[in-house]
Amino acid sequence: MSTRFPFTAVVGMDDLRLALLLNAVSPAVGGVLVRGEKGTAKSTAVRALADLLPVVPVVAGCRFSCDPVSPDPGCPDGPHDGAPGAERAARMVELPVGASEDRLVGALDIEKALAEGVKAFEPGLLAAAHRGILYVDEVNLLSDHLIDHLLDAAAMGASHVEREGVSVRHAARFLLVGTMNPEEGELRPQLLDRFGLTVEVAASRVPEQRVEVVRRRLAFEDDPAAFAARWAGEEADLRERIIAARDLLPKVVLGDAALLQIAATCAAFEVDGMRADIVMARAATALAAWAGRTGVTSEDVRQAALLALPHRRRRNPFDAPGLDEDKLDETLEQFKGEEPQTDPDEDPEPDGPGDGGPGGGGGIPPQGEGPGPETDGVPDEAPAPAEAPAPAPRGSGAGERAAVQAAEPFRTKMLSVPGLGEGAAGRRSRARTEHGRTTGATRPRGALTKLHLAATVQAAAPHQRARGRTGPGLVVRRDDLRQATREGREGNLVLFAVDASGSMAARQRMSAVKGAVLSLLLDAYQRRDKVGLITFRGRTADLALPPTSSVDAAASRLETLPTGGRTPLSAGLLKAHDVLRIERLRDPSRRPLLVVVTDGRATSGGADPVALAARAARLHAAEGTASVVVDCETGPVRLGLAGSLARELGGTAVTLDELRADSIAGLVRDVQAADQTTRRAA
Repeated sequence: MSTRFPFTAVVGMDDLRLALLLNAVSPAVGGVLVRGEKGTAKSTAVRALADLLPVVPVVAGCRFSCDPVSPDPGCPDGPHDGAPGAERAARMVELPVGASEDRLVGALDIEKALAEGVKAFEPGLLAAAHRGILYVDEVNLLSDHLIDHLLDAAAMGASHVEREGVSVRHAARFLLVGTMNPEEGELRPQLLDRFGLTVEVAASRVPEQRVEVVRRRLAFEDDPAAFAARWAGEEADLRERIIAARDLLPKVVLGDAALLQIAATCAAFEVDGMRADIVMARAATALAAWAGRTGVTSEDVRQAALLALPHRRRRNPFDAPGLDEDKLDETLEQFKGEEPQTDPDEDPEPDGPGDGGPGGGGGIPPQGEGPGPETDGVPDEAPAPAEAPAPAPRGSGAGERAAVQAAEPFRTKMLSVPGLGEGAAGRRSRARTEHGRTTGATRPRGALTKLHLAATVQAAAPHQRARGRTGPGLVVRRDDLRQATREGREGNLVLFAVDASGSMAARQRMSAVKGAVLSLLLDAYQRRDKVGLITFRGRTADLALPPTSSVDAAASRLETLPTGGRTPLSAGLLKAHDVLRIERLRDPSRRPLLVVVTDGRATSGGADPVALAARAARLHAAEGTASVVVDCETGPVRLGLAGSLARELGGTAVTLDELRADSIAGLVRDVQAADQTTRRAA
């Protein structure tokens, strides 16, 4: 077994270490989501936690880690009445982003179930993580069907595997810890809410601290065993403190005054549902136990709010998580009751590791000399500088106007790519997927995962007499099994090409245009698409955002987009062609959807910019790229140039009004319907 970096050797990231320790004290807090930029040792800190957890008593030989004191009556390996007990170290199970459904929930041998009536079940990662930690690195990139299984297990504390009427259930209660880089996209709201606490981490900007980071990391890599031995004493002390806090936890009293503060805080910040109140109550109780107290204070409630509420205040994917601390302090002061009295015999701050520390309500492990190996979020360091606005496109020319604010986003109509794809699971276009409605059956390639029962019985039925069938059971051979083919939805690459020229700025049109693009970005987030953003004005086009899963990054680029200059429509289309060509090589299975936002004018790009734009559009049509032109032309007299561009692209044109889902300007129009219309017109 490889040596992990010691938890107590990590310096900085105070909120992260405290959040992890609170979950170690009280797993009922609900796990931790760690958000931060790449290279900030998120995974290092999480993996180090496993070595601090107390041993787990289990039933000897049980693959599902049943507690010998109260075994699961429905355990597939049970019953366990009178079974001998054993102890093992707490597990940290890692769920890879590309894991299959069978790897997560377990595999059921359908052939044995049909032919012999035997439930031959191979446990998955959910079973292995029971009573331990389930860690998901890059959790925001996890497939939707795996997220659904995680949500079910987290809500019910159990995992259910059902295949064609054969069902297996086992307990699956675990501490869910996820790490993610927000630049790569956000989490679905349902999974986001399942994490009890969330923390933001960022690399230190203090040179001395960064020097120590490198020094300790190099020392660990040179001799991991020796480095871990240097911190063994601190690790043992911290482990003992976790055990002591667990023992004290049932004795902690959450008084009415603290409960009122918790409820008032959640109401003041308008969080959805009641999970936030429950998580805050559990976190505040754990904070008191961690500090060695039996009463919850206002400072415990404040620290719990800072950890439990920021990610629950997001109303859309473009909102940054955060909490107004001034408003929090005002709310706590307004509803402040009488603080709990400390028992004279109680040691308010126990000796040993963690005395003092940030957050008042809970201490942190000892830090030793100097800064730690992966320094993040140090309290006295300067905040990281805000991301600079995207550079203005070259050749913008005279008449550049400042960026305008986007209009209010709205729900858009469904835009999809024609045909049947095989890309990543999503919610936009039709595709062959592992989940969805059954459309047929084929012979399985490799292990059978989705049985088509009717086709299997039909294949086996003619051979029953030859196989000597005598009883009621069906004699099934491997060659009889049929895999169900299913049709669902895929996510696409939605590439926006936005006209930012002077004509778009006329009559304050750009505000409505930005609102429309923002609406389409929100739709792309909900449908699990990748997005890219190209802007064109002046003489050139620029890739403002390479294709990414982070739609909020595209929204931030759009927000700072200035307008002005001539309209290089051909340059925008050619840039889009280059971007899509490269993306086809990187991810051939993900089909693109080109969305051109323009009024159709072309005033820059050679002697005949209109003809050049038409030639560039026909390049996309020749490659079969699905496209939509959002016609931004307004006024009583319209030239219809956007419609002409759409015909050259082989796509469709929709006005800003028609883009709205609740519009009565026309029927719901998607790319496939428009493509058929274009073919008939041709």
